[in-house]
Amino acid sequence: MMKPRNSIAKTIFKNFKNVSNPRKTPFSSSSIPREKVDCLVIGAGIVGIAVAKELSVNHGRQVLVVDSAPIFGTGTSSRNSEVIHAGIYYPTNSLKASFCVRGKELLYKYCKDHEIPHKQIGKLIVATGLSEVPRLSALMTQGIQNGVEGLRMMEGYEATRLEPELQCVKALWSPSSGIVDSHSLMLSLVGEAESHGTTFSYNTAVIGGHIEGNQIQIHVSGSTAIANWNGSSELDSELILIPKLVVNSAGLSAPAIAKRIKGLPDGVVPASHYARGCYFTLSNTKSPFKHLIYPIPEVGGLGVHVTLDLNGQVKFGPDVEWIKGIDDIPSFLNMFDYSVREDRANQFYPAIRKYYPSLKDGSLEPGYAGIRPKLSGPKEVPTDFVVQGEDIHGISGLVNLFGIESPGLTSSMAIAEHVAAKLLK
Repeated sequence: MMKPRNSIAKTIFKNFKNVSNPRKTPFSSSSIPREKVDCLVIGAGIVGIAVAKELSVNHGRQVLVVDSAPIFGTGTSSRNSEVIHAGIYYPTNSLKASFCVRGKELLYKYCKDHEIPHKQIGKLIVATGLSEVPRLSALMTQGIQNGVEGLRMMEGYEATRLEPELQCVKALWSPSSGIVDSHSLMLSLVGEAESHGTTFSYNTAVIGGHIEGNQIQIHVSGSTAIANWNGSSELDSELILIPKLVVNSAGLSAPAIAKRIKGLPDGVVPASHYARGCYFTLSNTKSPFKHLIYPIPEVGGLGVHVTLDLNGQVKFGPDVEWIKGIDDIPSFLNMFDYSVREDRANQFYPAIRKYYPSLKDGSLEPGYAGIRPKLSGPKEVPTDFVVQGEDIHGISGLVNLFGIESPGLTSSMAIAEHVAAKLLK
């Protein structure tokens, strides 16, 4: 655990360190200890960390970041493709489009200035049959409208010159796409935020909140106590935080937390959906590709694509598997099933061979899995990011971030800019 830096953190660590049998205090009891804070960020994923850094470094605010995990970035932020997206796929003027294009610019600059491992390797989006060419052309048009520079349509033979193992009839070349070491990025942002007074409190779960007057109060408890919850009794608060500003950037658990804030108007929290995505790695083979290779997008994701890490290892994924029946506790404590079943490779081989026909049987090995926090379900139209402020829910000083899936990593610093402007206007 990190050492406490102020009375707030000391209170949190005193209450939550080695908690096994928490005292039974009613949710609304006035006997629960209270602490005032300036800015509270819920969730220490890449977006929450970026928000904390933005508020502390660029606006001089005192920030407390709480997360139910034992360390930062254990959820979606560490279980993705680590791709820096260009901003091609998203509807013009959507938050995803604007945040991705702006975030890409900020991210490349930050990585260069702070020596974060990254590489602008470019991406080929491929049409493997003539029926896919119109959709590829539509993606190019969409990208240009979104302000993505350098896009170029290639014939199949041109793409093969770049990638001899690739098979396609046409390809869209995106030179500004790249890859980044997401852990190094988060570690740098955490360090910079801490150096400007931000405190990170891990193993600290937000279990709800309430409104007194127009002041939001956030209820927290030790993660161990939540894990031991019997599922039927009311969750117990061990500490109430009274912040001037709150950013709910809890990713997978953001909707569940918002629903537990008593006084938040009914209907403002969107329906949540969860889609697991598995990755497979290529075994005992030199990397066949030097660039990112993406098929035409599918429902729920961008298709099983080729991603390279900074060591040149090839990853294929993610696929889309919709998950049902998620309750509060798995999302609060990131207790999702992240296992990768070997038999899912049977679906990967035919998808990959559409553009990489030389893929050999038995060459795929289970890698890792991630969960996408989505706001649209199977066969539904994809939704935009939701950045929800007082103008929507009527609660002063509260911003909820819902559905921050891809391109959340690329967009993180742009989201942080936007959130800070929204809160501090």
